[in-house]
Amino acid sequence: MVPAAAGRLTHDEIYQQPDTWPETLARVRAARLDALPPPVLTGAGTSAYAAQAVEPAWPRARAVPSTELFLEFRRYLDDDGLVVSLARSGDSPESIAVVSKIQRALPRVRHIALTPNPQGRLANWPGVQAVLLDPRTNDRSLVMTSSFTNLVLAGLALARPAEVAAALPVLARAVRDALPQLDEEAARWAERPPSRFVALASPALKAAAREACLKVLEMTAGRVAALAETYLGLRHGPMSFLQSETIVLCFVSSDPALRRYELDLARELRAKGLGRLIALGPAPPDDFDRVLQTPASALPDWLRTPAEIVFAQLLGWHLSRRFGLDPDNPSPARVISRVVQGVRIYDED
Repeated sequence: MVPAAAGRLTHDEIYQQPDTWPETLARVRAARLDALPPPVLTGAGTSAYAAQAVEPAWPRARAVPSTELFLEFRRYLDDDGLVVSLARSGDSPESIAVVSKIQRALPRVRHIALTPNPQGRLANWPGVQAVLLDPRTNDRSLVMTSSFTNLVLAGLALARPAEVAAALPVLARAVRDALPQLDEEAARWAERPPSRFVALASPALKAAAREACLKVLEMTAGRVAALAETYLGLRHGPMSFLQSETIVLCFVSSDPALRRYELDLARELRAKGLGRLIALGPAPPDDFDRVLQTPASALPDWLRTPAEIVFAQLLGWHLSRRFGLDPDNPSPARVISRVVQGVRIYDED
């Protein structure tokens, strides 16, 4: 029996998100980092997906996970450049290795860090300009939820501040109003836990699909296998992953030109009896088992990740409890930890 209080931290951190977003925008504005050149955006795990969610909003930017960047940074950086690191704790070995190795080899490269942890090593590293987010978003749960959406929003605000400021009231109000319904829906879908979960998205929302899969995978301790793909990519082999009971979460584009391809694939899955389909965004009800749409769904896709990821966070939470786990600490064998362990950083030869 799962204790009633199990997962309370995570649940609260999911629910606080729309109330924290205005503060994130205010803090990025206060940093006065205007007219930045296209950066290399980096982070590890969920923070890497946050960096990938920012990339579509920033022309010529490149998102590279820190787990790869510190190994081969010369592939992505010239003597001059900008690295924007996104991190919840700022204490992972790869986050520090990115900065320290690049500083030694390419000393003219500029470093900016987005983090909610003022005590983290990254926030206090010499030569790094830290933008400190609301400490409430330094999630105490093992899994990242409000830290993810606030890191995404902070990165988007660096890239396109005026457009983010204009859209923020819609984003925040849409999620705040929809949270009770999304919670109920997630609980209902968790009543029949699947063995497999798929998230589909076109490129601008692909990072949201990856993060959705990670939340389900982490919070179920791997009991639900998860796969993120594009709609067009699914046909090229990965469709074999789907079964009739697979939950398929479809991030549906607000762009009608892209949506045609997405709906074609959804109809094909329906015809083949593959998956139970949930649409997030503007979609015909007849093509899906459930359509979840808010005013945020009409925004350009590059703006939608903070709003559209919330249902997947709640689904992961309810699946976790359904499996008898604690969503705050869903890895009782300590297979994973809040701050990654066991990474040894080697000096350059």
